[in-house]
Amino acid sequence: MERSSPLQEYLKRMGIDARVIFFDEHVKTVAAAAKRLGVGPERIIKSVLFIDDSGTPVLAIVRGDRRVSEYRLAKVLGVKSVRIATPVETKIHTGYEAGAVPPIGFERDLRVVIDSEVLKLDKVYGGGGSVNALVEISPADILRATGGVVGVVAAPL
Repeated sequence: MERSSPLQEYLKRMGIDARVIFFDEHVKTVAAAAKRLGVGPERIIKSVLFIDDSGTPVLAIVRGDRRVSEYRLAKVLGVKSVRIATPVETKIHTGYEAGAVPPIGFERDLRVVIDSEVLKLDKVYGGGGSVNALVEISPADILRATGGVVGVVAAPL
Protein backbone atom coordinates (compact mmCIF):
# COMPACT_ATOMS: atom_id res chain seq x y z
CA MET A 1 0.00 0.00 0.00
CA GLU A 2 1.38 3.41 -0.94
CA ARG A 3 1.82 5.81 1.94
CA SER A 4 0.18 9.21 1.93
CA SER A 5 0.82 12.24 4.05
CA PRO A 6 -0.41 15.81 4.54
CA LEU A 7 2.80 17.00 2.86
CA GLN A 8 2.11 14.87 -0.22
CA GLU A 9 -1.42 16.25 -0.37
CA TYR A 10 -0.04 19.80 -0.14
CA LEU A 11 2.49 19.17 -2.93
CA LYS A 12 -0.24 17.77 -5.19
CA ARG A 13 -2.68 20.59 -4.40
CA MET A 14 -0.04 23.25 -5.11
CA GLY A 15 1.30 21.53 -8.24
CA ILE A 16 4.84 21.35 -6.85
CA ASP A 17 7.15 18.86 -8.54
CA ALA A 18 8.62 17.20 -5.45
CA ARG A 19 8.46 13.78 -3.90
CA VAL A 20 8.29 12.42 -0.38
CA ILE A 21 10.65 9.51 0.26
CA PHE A 22 9.70 7.14 3.09
CA PHE A 23 12.11 4.98 5.09
CA ASP A 24 11.42 2.03 7.37
CA GLU A 25 13.31 3.66 10.22
CA HIS A 26 13.82 7.09 11.76
CA VAL A 27 16.37 9.18 9.84
CA LYS A 28 17.84 10.97 12.85
CA THR A 29 20.76 12.97 11.51
CA VAL A 30 21.99 14.82 8.45
CA ALA A 31 24.76 12.22 8.11
CA ALA A 32 22.25 9.35 8.23
CA ALA A 33 19.99 11.02 5.66
CA ALA A 34 22.91 11.72 3.32
CA LYS A 35 24.13 8.14 3.61
CA ARG A 36 20.67 6.67 2.94
CA LEU A 37 20.26 8.86 -0.14
CA GLY A 38 23.84 8.57 -1.38
CA VAL A 39 24.34 12.34 -1.47
CA GLY A 40 26.62 14.81 0.30
CA PRO A 41 25.43 16.48 3.52
CA GLU A 42 25.23 19.83 1.70
CA ARG A 43 22.21 18.43 -0.21
CA ILE A 44 20.31 17.80 3.02
CA ILE A 45 18.57 20.91 4.35
CA LYS A 46 17.54 21.80 7.88
CA SER A 47 14.28 23.67 8.48
CA VAL A 48 14.60 25.16 11.96
CA LEU A 49 11.93 27.27 13.65
CA PHE A 50 12.97 30.35 15.61
CA ILE A 51 10.98 32.93 17.57
CA ASP A 52 12.01 36.57 17.22
CA ASP A 53 12.06 39.11 20.04
CA SER A 54 8.46 40.13 19.31
CA GLY A 55 7.22 36.52 19.52
CA THR A 56 6.91 36.02 15.76
CA PRO A 57 7.87 32.58 14.43
CA VAL A 58 10.31 32.38 11.52
CA LEU A 59 11.62 29.31 9.74
CA ALA A 60 15.29 29.32 8.76
CA ILE A 61 16.49 26.92 6.06
CA VAL A 62 20.19 26.05 5.78
CA ARG A 63 22.31 23.31 4.23
CA GLY A 64 22.90 20.24 6.36
CA ASP A 65 26.61 20.92 6.63
CA ARG A 66 25.92 24.30 8.22
CA ARG A 67 24.06 25.66 11.24
CA VAL A 68 21.80 28.67 11.61
CA SER A 69 23.60 31.68 13.05
CA GLU A 70 21.13 33.38 15.39
CA TYR A 71 23.07 36.63 15.00
CA ARG A 72 22.87 36.52 11.20
CA LEU A 73 19.20 35.49 11.23
CA ALA A 74 18.29 38.39 13.53
CA LYS A 75 20.22 40.77 11.27
CA VAL A 76 18.38 39.55 8.14
CA LEU A 77 15.05 39.90 9.97
CA GLY A 78 15.90 43.34 11.32
CA VAL A 79 15.27 42.32 14.94
CA LYS A 80 17.43 42.41 18.06
CA SER A 81 17.40 38.69 18.74
CA VAL A 82 15.96 35.28 17.93
CA ARG A 83 15.81 32.05 19.88
CA ILE A 84 15.25 28.51 18.75
CA ALA A 85 11.64 27.41 19.19
CA THR A 86 10.68 24.75 21.70
CA PRO A 87 9.33 21.43 20.39
CA VAL A 88 5.82 22.52 21.44
CA GLU A 89 6.16 25.87 19.60
CA THR A 90 7.47 24.03 16.54
CA LYS A 91 4.43 21.73 16.48
CA ILE A 92 2.01 24.64 17.00
CA HIS A 93 3.45 26.88 14.29
CA THR A 94 4.41 24.31 11.63
CA GLY A 95 2.07 21.42 12.31
CA TYR A 96 5.08 19.09 12.42
CA GLU A 97 7.34 17.59 15.07
CA ALA A 98 10.80 19.12 15.54
CA GLY A 99 13.22 17.09 13.42
CA ALA A 100 10.61 16.37 10.76
CA VAL A 101 9.70 19.91 9.66
CA PRO A 102 9.53 20.20 5.87
CA PRO A 103 10.60 23.39 4.11
CA ILE A 104 7.02 23.98 2.87
CA GLY A 105 3.41 23.06 3.61
CA PHE A 106 2.78 24.50 7.07
CA GLU A 107 -0.54 24.73 8.90
CA ARG A 108 -0.02 28.47 9.38
CA ASP A 109 1.65 31.18 7.33
CA LEU A 110 5.26 31.47 8.38
CA ARG A 111 7.99 33.92 7.58
CA VAL A 112 10.76 31.91 5.90
CA VAL A 113 14.42 32.83 5.45
CA ILE A 114 16.45 30.66 3.08
CA ASP A 115 20.22 30.78 3.26
CA SER A 116 21.69 31.88 -0.06
CA GLU A 117 23.89 28.75 -0.26
CA VAL A 118 20.77 26.57 -0.49
CA LEU A 119 19.65 28.30 -3.68
CA LYS A 120 22.90 27.36 -5.44
CA LEU A 121 21.75 23.72 -5.49
CA ASP A 122 19.35 22.24 -8.04
CA LYS A 123 17.80 19.67 -5.71
CA VAL A 124 17.77 19.24 -1.94
CA TYR A 125 16.30 16.88 0.63
CA GLY A 126 14.55 18.17 3.73
CA GLY A 127 12.22 17.02 6.47
CA GLY A 128 9.34 15.06 4.99
CA GLY A 129 6.74 15.69 7.67
CA SER A 130 7.58 12.62 9.75
CA VAL A 131 10.75 11.27 11.32
CA ASN A 132 10.98 8.53 8.70
CA ALA A 133 10.47 10.69 5.59
CA LEU A 134 12.35 13.24 3.53
CA VAL A 135 11.14 15.48 0.72
CA GLU A 136 13.13 15.89 -2.49
CA ILE A 137 12.53 19.39 -3.86
CA SER A 138 14.18 22.21 -5.75
CA PRO A 139 15.21 25.25 -3.69
CA ALA A 140 13.49 27.44 -6.30
CA ASP A 141 10.19 25.69 -5.51
CA ILE A 142 10.76 26.25 -1.78
CA LEU A 143 11.27 29.96 -2.43
CA ARG A 144 8.14 30.21 -4.61
CA ALA A 145 5.92 28.18 -2.27
CA THR A 146 6.92 30.04 0.89
CA GLY A 147 7.41 33.56 -0.46
CA GLY A 148 10.59 33.40 1.60
CA VAL A 149 13.44 35.84 1.64
CA VAL A 150 17.02 34.95 0.81
CA GLY A 151 19.83 35.96 3.12
CA VAL A 152 23.10 34.85 4.63
CA VAL A 153 22.06 33.06 7.83
CA ALA A 154 24.33 30.01 7.85
CA ALA A 155 27.56 29.51 9.75
CA PRO A 156 30.02 26.59 9.84
CA LEU A 157 29.15 23.72 12.17
